[in-house]
Amino acid sequence: MKLTVQQLNTPIANLPRKAQQGFTLIELMIVVAIIGILAAIAMPSYTDYVKRGKAAEATSTLANLRVQIEQYYQDNRTYVGFACNPTQKYFTYSCTTQTATAYTLNAAGNAAQDMGSFEFTLNQANARTSKFDGTTGATCWLTSKGGSC
Repeated sequence: MKLTVQQLNTPIANLPRKAQQGFTLIELMIVVAIIGILAAIAMPSYTDYVKRGKAAEATSTLANLRVQIEQYYQDNRTYVGFACNPTQKYFTYSCTTQTATAYTLNAAGNAAQDMGSFEFTLNQANARTSKFDGTTGATCWLTSKGGSC
């Protein structure tokens, strides 16, 4: 674009202006509000999804411990003396009620990993119980807030 001498001598205020492009503050605020509402709806669902993924550690480790303690029983004809000390990230495991013919395996969620509301148990009869946010699954391992197995 070439400027003439007359245009160069004209004050800036008198020059023709192009149409301004962009967004107004109101339009930007509406977009931010919509994003905030969507995030408020999606975030709880996402955190529940992550917790269900972490809960899989407990169920798989308890199933593995059950196989190991049954193998121990086959070798020793007793459950007493089985060393229960798996090291995992999201749960603390313990073997309680070890007698010659009975055991109970426990997995308690670590509060530091935001899993403190989970608790799983398994015994020699393969009876499974669990607790999740106050909901108790009497015959299964709960994996979500709704009480579904």
